[in-house]
Amino acid sequence: MISLFAGLFIKNRKDLDSPDVRRKYGVLCGAVGIFLNVFLFGVKFVAGILSHSIAITADAFNNLSDAGSSLITLIGFKLAGQKPDPGHPFGHGRFEYISGLLVSVAIILMAYELISSSIKKIIHPAEVTGSQLVIAILLLSILIKLYMYFYNHSLGRKLNSTAMCATASDSFSDMIATAFVLFAIVVGKYTGLQIDGYCGALVGIFIFIAGIRAAKDTINPLLGQPPSKEFVKQIEEIVTSYDEILGIHDLIVHDYGPGRTMISLHAEVSAHGDLLSLHDIIDNIERTLKKGLKCDAVIHMDPIVEDDEETNQLKKQITGFLKEYDPDLNLHDFRLVKGPTHTNIIFDVLLPMEFKKTDQEVRQYLSGKITALDPKYYSVIEIDRAYC
Repeated sequence: MISLFAGLFIKNRKDLDSPDVRRKYGVLCGAVGIFLNVFLFGVKFVAGILSHSIAITADAFNNLSDAGSSLITLIGFKLAGQKPDPGHPFGHGRFEYISGLLVSVAIILMAYELISSSIKKIIHPAEVTGSQLVIAILLLSILIKLYMYFYNHSLGRKLNSTAMCATASDSFSDMIATAFVLFAIVVGKYTGLQIDGYCGALVGIFIFIAGIRAAKDTINPLLGQPPSKEFVKQIEEIVTSYDEILGIHDLIVHDYGPGRTMISLHAEVSAHGDLLSLHDIIDNIERTLKKGLKCDAVIHMDPIVEDDEETNQLKKQITGFLKEYDPDLNLHDFRLVKGPTHTNIIFDVLLPMEFKKTDQEVRQYLSGKITALDPKYYSVIEIDRAYC
């Protein structure tokens, strides 16, 4: 159904990197979700009244809240699709993350209400009536929620949408919840055991855990999370594919929402290269990154000396010291500044974000090793942390 509507209403529907196509998919999925959830609420509410089941009635209102969640997702995609303005020069893409967070909060609140209602049913049990009509309604609900899970999950992965993934998680939780309710109905019908309240409580706990996971997935991009290894590898491959680029470092990725990514990095070039020619190459790399990865790039040129024997020898020795200290450490921007009484050895050390030792400990270790080579060597060490 989603594919059919997408073919009818979304132009260039296969261009999933387009912010406009993303917005239209979000609106379409939100609208379909509202319709299906309102339909399920109606049939389940009737089934709950007929069967006197607190679990079915709670599940019905869960679907009503899901309709609200779908509405939030729809509005979130609409707002995320707005163009940049003076107050928001990087666009409104993070509205998609916010809508996903609101869906997660709705899931958690519904889980709390379901657990509370189920505990009351456990304390004050009542007979549950399971007619064939009620069982058929619950089976239909499971199939619809399974369909909703698959289309939200599939599009969520293709569009890299946390909001759609949160909605998919919600649909899967609902499917499991309804399966528990159906199990309670069948057990009550054929054995007389009234486990409606217990199943409702288990469903509530399951939904609560799913809500917490979905919230985590939407909070991380809002707080700022590192880019995927695949994305970093793509950037490195594009930049270093140019012969004039000797290496890159200080890569930072800024995520302002899907399709609104900015990157900055330092590109190492020969200190003896032609400045205007190198600047032209950097411009070309920035354009290639924009076209290939849909991101805006700012690249800083770092000239390095390649043909000085003393510089190369010292860099090799100090790199060895660094690897002895920790194999995961690296250095860059290595250069010598010679004076009449001493030589400054200047470089940056890149530490992984999870590195436990202090910046001062690293400096002291390297300074001691460098001074041991020659007392006239003074070390000027800048410590960087890896953002990717």
